[in-house]
Amino acid sequence: MRPSEVVDDHLLFCQRFSLLGTTTNHNRRAILQILPWRFNEISINLISTLYIRVVNPSLQCLRPLFSIPTSFMPNDEDGSDRNGIIQGLGKEDSDLEKTGGHNENKLTDEQPQGTKLDTTSIVVDWDGPEDPENPKFWSFKAKWAATTSVSMFAFISPLSSTMVAPATFLIAEEFGIRTTLQEAMIVSIFLLAYAIGPLLSNMFYLIWNLACGFAKNEAQLVVFRFLSGIGGSAATAVGGGVLADVWLAEERGKALAVYSLAPLLGPVIGPLTAAWIAQKSTWKWVFWSTSIVGAVIQVAGFFFLTETYAPVLLERKAKRIRKALATDPEEADQNITVSTVYDGDDRTWQRIFSKALTRPFALFAREPIAQVIGVYMAFVYGIFYIYHQTPGIAGLNYLALGVGLTSASQINARYMDKVYVYYKKRNGGIGEPEFRIPSMLLGSLILPVGLFLNGWAAEKAVHWIVTDIGMAFISAGIILSFQTMQTYIVDCFTLHAASALAAVSFLRFIAGFAFPLFAPSMYERLGTGVGNSILGTVAVSIGWPAPMLLWKYGKVIRGARPLEGFVVF
Repeated sequence: MRPSEVVDDHLLFCQRFSLLGTTTNHNRRAILQILPWRFNEISINLISTLYIRVVNPSLQCLRPLFSIPTSFMPNDEDGSDRNGIIQGLGKEDSDLEKTGGHNENKLTDEQPQGTKLDTTSIVVDWDGPEDPENPKFWSFKAKWAATTSVSMFAFISPLSSTMVAPATFLIAEEFGIRTTLQEAMIVSIFLLAYAIGPLLSNMFYLIWNLACGFAKNEAQLVVFRFLSGIGGSAATAVGGGVLADVWLAEERGKALAVYSLAPLLGPVIGPLTAAWIAQKSTWKWVFWSTSIVGAVIQVAGFFFLTETYAPVLLERKAKRIRKALATDPEEADQNITVSTVYDGDDRTWQRIFSKALTRPFALFAREPIAQVIGVYMAFVYGIFYIYHQTPGIAGLNYLALGVGLTSASQINARYMDKVYVYYKKRNGGIGEPEFRIPSMLLGSLILPVGLFLNGWAAEKAVHWIVTDIGMAFISAGIILSFQTMQTYIVDCFTLHAASALAAVSFLRFIAGFAFPLFAPSMYERLGTGVGNSILGTVAVSIGWPAPMLLWKYGKVIRGARPLEGFVVF
C-alpha cells in the first residue's frame, strides 16, 4: 500500500468518526503536512487498530516507515507540538483534532475483521502551532484585555496597602493608639497577609476592606486589614501566570512591564488620594472608596478577563468532545476515552489541590534560582515600602516616586523585548531567560545611587529637589529590577509561573511587612543619611554582583534542581 493510500484512508476514517467533518483541501494539506515525519507510535497504533475493518492488514508492515524517535519531535514553548500527538488538523472542522491512543487488547491477524474494539483513546491538544484557542495566539486585543484586567486587579489591592497611611494619625486619635509601632502595624499587616494568602479571591478582599470602615477599635481594624490583605493577594499571585499564558517570550516583556508597574504605582497613588479623602471626609471613606473602585474592577473583570490556563482550556475541549461522542448514535457502542495532554494517571482533585498548595513552597525550597531572585526582590520591595511609612514624606515625594516608576517602566517596556530578541538572534534563535538581565543591571546600579543621594540630601537639608531626584532614582531602580526579576521568573517557569511568583513573593511581602516596622526607629537613631547609607551598601553588595552572576551562571543555577514530580493541572 502506498503512503498516498494511507492518507486517503486516514481521511475516510476521519470522516467516519467526525474528526474532520468533510474532506476539504485544507484538511488534505494538513494531513499531507503531517506525513511522514509527524507520525509516531501512538498515532499509528490508533490508525492500525481503528482502520482494521477498512484497510488491508498489510498496513501493519508500513508502521516502521512512519515511526520516528521522540527526540526528533518539536517541543515549542507554546506547547503546540507535543510527542505522541498528531498536529495540523483544521480547527474549523472539529475539536477532535488531536488523537492518539492504543487498544488494550491488541488485534492480531487471527482475529476476525469484525472484532469490536475495547478501548480507544483520544488525546486533546491545540489545533496546530497557531491555534486561535491557544491563549498565546489570541488577538492582540484579547491579550491586552486580559493584561489590563489583571493589571487593574494588581493595582487596586496594593493601593489599599498604603492608602491608609495618611489617615493613621486620625485613626490613632480615635482609637487611642500611642506608639508608632502600632500605627505602622495598621499599614503593614496588609503586607503580611499578602505573603500567606494568594489562594483567595478578590471578593474576599472587597468584603473585608469594606469592613475596615466599620471597625470600632484598633484590634478590629488590624484583623480586618489582615483579612482584606489575604483576599487582595490573589491578583498578585495569578497575574504573572496569566501573562505567561497569553504572551510569547519575545512579546512578554512589554506586557509584564505594564503589569508590574501596577502594584508599585498603586502604593504611590494611594496616599495622595487618601490624604485628600481623609481631609474632606473621614478616614472610614478611605476604605469605602477603595472598595467601590475595587467593585468596579471586579465587574469589569467578569466581562474582560477570561480563562487563560492551557490545561483548563483543553479540559473544556475534552468535555465538549465527550458530550459530542455521547450524543452520536454511531459512537454510542464505542468505548472511547477522551483526555488531554496534561492528564496523568494519578490526577485527582485531592492531589491537584494539595499540589497547588505545596508547589510554591516546594519550588522555593528546591529551586536555587527562585531563592536568589526571591532574596533580592524582597530587599528591593522592602526598601520601597520603607518610603511609604516615614512620617516626614510629603505628597511631592510621592509624586517623585511616581515619576521614577512611570518613566523607567515606560523605557523598560520599550526596550526589554528588543534586547531579548537581539540576544535570541545571536544565540541561533534560542531564547534564554538570562536575556532579560541587562535591564536588571541598570536598575541595580541606579538604586544605591538614589539611596545615598536621597538620604544625605535630607540629612543636610539641601534643596528639596535634590531629595526628590534621589527618590526618583530609587523608584526607577526598584521598578527596573522588579520588572526584570518578574519577567525572568516567568520565563524560567512558564507553565508554573503563578506558583513561582508566589514562591518568590513570599519573602518579598514579608520584607514589605517588616521593613516599615523597624524603619522609624532606625531613622530616628541613625538619621536619614546613615540609615540610607546602610541600605545603599546592602544594595551594592547584593544588587551589583547579582545581575553578573545570573548572566554568567543563571542557566547552570536553573539546571541545578529541576522541578519534578508536580501535577501540572
